[in-house]
Amino acid sequence: MTSNRRTFAIISHPDAGKTTLTEKLLLQGGAIHLAGEVKARGQARRARSDWMKIEQQRGISVTSSVMTFERDGITFNLLDTPGHEDFSEDTYRTLTAVDSAIMVIDAAKGIEPQTRKLFEVCRLRSVPIITFVNKVDREGRPVFELLDEIADMLALDVSPQMYPVGMGGQFEGVLDFATGCVARPEGPSKEFKGKRDADPQIPAQFAEEMELAQIGYPQFDLEAYRNGDLTPVLFGSALKSFGVTELIDAIAKYAPPPRPQPAGDEQISPERDEVTGFIFKVQANMDPNHRDRIAFMRQVSGTFKRGMKLTPSGLGKPIAIHSPILFFAQDREIADTAEAGDIIGIPNHGTLRVGDTLSEKNELRFTGLPNFAPEILRRVQLKDPTKTKQLRKALDDLSEEGVIQVFYPEIGAQWIVGVVGQLQLEVLVSRLSAEYKVEAALEMAPFSTARWLKGEPAALDDFEKFNRPNLARDRDGDLVFMAKSPWDVSYQEEKNKALVFSATKER
Repeated sequence: MTSNRRTFAIISHPDAGKTTLTEKLLLQGGAIHLAGEVKARGQARRARSDWMKIEQQRGISVTSSVMTFERDGITFNLLDTPGHEDFSEDTYRTLTAVDSAIMVIDAAKGIEPQTRKLFEVCRLRSVPIITFVNKVDREGRPVFELLDEIADMLALDVSPQMYPVGMGGQFEGVLDFATGCVARPEGPSKEFKGKRDADPQIPAQFAEEMELAQIGYPQFDLEAYRNGDLTPVLFGSALKSFGVTELIDAIAKYAPPPRPQPAGDEQISPERDEVTGFIFKVQANMDPNHRDRIAFMRQVSGTFKRGMKLTPSGLGKPIAIHSPILFFAQDREIADTAEAGDIIGIPNHGTLRVGDTLSEKNELRFTGLPNFAPEILRRVQLKDPTKTKQLRKALDDLSEEGVIQVFYPEIGAQWIVGVVGQLQLEVLVSRLSAEYKVEAALEMAPFSTARWLKGEPAALDDFEKFNRPNLARDRDGDLVFMAKSPWDVSYQEEKNKALVFSATKER
């Protein structure tokens, strides 16, 4: 039975309240019993989903982790996406592993640039979206303005399911259109503690708006939502627990169960008997006491049983999975079985890589997990030259995880790392030092972007003869053109019509 699985991610701009919402969902789902407030930077008790050292210093989610909880017979798999823009690649890959998403919007700020970028990724894959307008207990923008902005900027139909009774100083609760009840704030902190008013007296100025909202916007349509054309909009405050239960109910009721996944021209259905899945993330050193690497596999079909042998597409020989991990917040539990839609953590020593397909028969490959051309390139300068071997191991590990990409120049000994955003460089230096005991500095590289080269061997050979100083190999040995500027790329494309200069590479 895969219809009782909901695998989803939360997307938002930094500081829209994603981590707080994640925590409240886990609390409602019984996965954690203590909500560690994420507010104070200095508190030792962080949100449970942010466990890496640099995250604790910065208070942001840098790694995507998986949290599973159950409620009313439905298993929810929540994939945490890094909200920070510099981690867009990791986030992109996480979004390939989910069936739906929750978009969190700050009631005072509306749609912010990062939300929009992540939304575009969801649109590429037709991932259906439920919108949660957060922080309605503070002063925010008028509700209609927010709804219209979502509709206009994202070209989506919006269907409000709830409505805040006032905002900020006038906040009196949230009305649920389906039940007609108002969830009321209680106590000095004005939190929601379960009080619902079934026969609410609503002040006249809000009553009229609410009626307009119900008449003026489309009714919820399940098919339009699942096709990615309409978004139901919920209002609430993650911090004060408003709208959280309604959000879980909406995911249970509307969000799609596991969807078929593309493998070349064919779509692999969750009903298929064979166990299949793909690795969308590799995380090293999750437990500092054991130098482990965990590959996160999104199961696409079949019933997985512990100890089963699966063949990774990259290896060609089967591996037995003896100690798979299902994620229940911070506690690891050994899983005995898993269904389509579940995420399985597979401990391994670097044999599994992002983009690998795992299956019983090794007859198919899932597609659609790209590498992106880096926008920032740096040379790695070792402070202690005797540690070259450790550095190579560290860079290989981190590129396997998708934190960075590594390029080995055809001429010259200094390796070059490429990233999509500045913060990844800080993470790189910090992790080299903390986890690999390698002190390194990053210096400017003479290149500004990279392109993968494809073409006939003869054309590639010719190009290589004349451009060796600007060529490198990636960790798979594929040829990469290191360009000094975007103009450089256009010039070479113009001159070498037989070659393809690609900004993405299928993993």
